[in-house]
Amino acid sequence: MEAVKNIVILGAGESGVGAALLAQHKGFNVFVSDGGVLKERYRKDLNAAGIEFEEGKHTVKQILEADLIIKSPGIADKVDIVKKAREKGVEIIDEIEFASRYTKAKTIAITGTNGKTTTTLLTYHLLKEAGYNVGLAGNVGHSFARQVIKDNFDIYVLEVSSFQIDGMNTFKPDVAILLNITPDHLDRYDYSFQKYVNSKFRIIEKMTHEECFIYFADKGPIEEELARRNVEASIFAISLVENVKNGAFLDEDHLVFNIESKKKSHKIPVNQVSLIGKHNMVNSMAAVLTTLTMEAPMEKVVKALKTFKNAPHRLEKVATIDDVLFINDSKATNVDSVYYALEGIEAPIVWIAGGLDKGNDYDRIEALVKDKVKALICLGKDNTKLTDYFTGKVASIRQTQSVNDAARWGADLSAPGDVVLLSPACASFDLFRNYEDRGEQFKDAVVQLKNHVGRGQSV
Repeated sequence: MEAVKNIVILGAGESGVGAALLAQHKGFNVFVSDGGVLKERYRKDLNAAGIEFEEGKHTVKQILEADLIIKSPGIADKVDIVKKAREKGVEIIDEIEFASRYTKAKTIAITGTNGKTTTTLLTYHLLKEAGYNVGLAGNVGHSFARQVIKDNFDIYVLEVSSFQIDGMNTFKPDVAILLNITPDHLDRYDYSFQKYVNSKFRIIEKMTHEECFIYFADKGPIEEELARRNVEASIFAISLVENVKNGAFLDEDHLVFNIESKKKSHKIPVNQVSLIGKHNMVNSMAAVLTTLTMEAPMEKVVKALKTFKNAPHRLEKVATIDDVLFINDSKATNVDSVYYALEGIEAPIVWIAGGLDKGNDYDRIEALVKDKVKALICLGKDNTKLTDYFTGKVASIRQTQSVNDAARWGADLSAPGDVVLLSPACASFDLFRNYEDRGEQFKDAVVQLKNHVGRGQSV
């Protein structure tokens, strides 16, 4: 790094601005280039630091004078300016890679197609409640680079996407967690699932036996890829169906943890976990295993499991009205996420789904829907694909473009003990700004309904 003088940051979001501030702090000449319009808070950050930047364009000549480029994960390798920099031989890395070069803190990197945010937040919560000096970064909270400027933490818990992993050359976490790999973002990988798998596995390529790799063993692509690789990291498996000698597994109503090297075994009753669903048992086992590798006291971990509250819009309990539980799972924008939601709920379900279809294949959830869903409420402008597929498979199907109607119909179609579940399987942009807006409007509608009925209970 000593030879690097000029650093160019491509993209001025949270990761880009954080990287720019860290680079300036370390004495580099910094230039920030963003092809779009900067958010005001980031413009203020750069102006306050006296960092040169441009927006709405990329000045090729100035960018190609860089000794090192730190690229936003949102910018694809196919973008013209990125291709030109690579042709010139300029090293291009991610903000996580850059920040890791300036901290001696331990790092926990969590990736997977689904479940990253929940597992990251839970791991952070468990460690913090256990008394560790821990920071939260990556795709949640402030950027890793911004936090490394002061570098006040002993451990950083990082949520990392495949796009970020693609920009890592030397980074090796102390603990890497791989939750699952299912087809997603394939447009960034030449529509090759294997290339996407390869991207995820880059997270462990630099790891040695001193570091820990935790993975979900029930997902075929991970097991298949592991069989083809010589992994040097210490491996811990997680399973919902098999007993695991080194790792964790679900044993009826307990989570069981075995650490072979320490000859230790622990059991946690499932009812001590605040999260819903089998997929969240995987997330919980991954988080707890991580704390155990950090020597966290088990009694503090169990206590913290009870108090954890997930990020909004992820199987979020909203309210109970006349003994019917309303759940907001607006973040479930694909069929795989809906599968986990349906699988994890034991009660009969009134399912609210719909929005912009992303090429969904509903075969994966057909059996679960037939078994558990008593009514389907389609919330979207065009519900044709949903209604065509589930007609004859669900007793009652209704359509609306009103979230208030959806909540009210959920109450009308349910009975005491049922669950009304918003888990759309689709993008939100036909009726809402984003999935957060959809979830917030649903929660507001449920609260209004609760206040009108007068017999509700907040969760």
